[in-house]
Amino acid sequence: MKNKKTVVLGASTKPDRYSYKAITMLVEKGHSVLAIGQNTGEVAGIKIYTKAIPLSKINTVSLYLNPSRQRDYYNYIVDAKPKRVIFNPGTENPEFYQLLQLNNIKVEVACTLVLLTTNQY
Repeated sequence: MKNKKTVVLGASTKPDRYSYKAITMLVEKGHSVLAIGQNTGEVAGIKIYTKAIPLSKINTVSLYLNPSRQRDYYNYIVDAKPKRVIFNPGTENPEFYQLLQLNNIKVEVACTLVLLTTNQY
């Protein structure tokens, strides 16, 4: 299986949160993960950063931030040049889709957990 370096944006240390479940499943499936969230902590051995960290060779950004909170990260994500951005349920943002597409970044409105579970990641 191919390792797809993934940034989980909106990471949480709360086990009932989907970002927590996504980090855990990404690690289980052998993907390298960078996690950025509001609070520091650790999930499945992955440290959560509270501010934007330098990114390189990113395959996927998996979003767990509502559209108004995404604005702060528009340039950060575009500058990182990921191959795709996954908009998980509740993060749909047509304004951001356009910006990403203008920069040749694939927009996927999907659920990271479902993609991983069905081997479509």
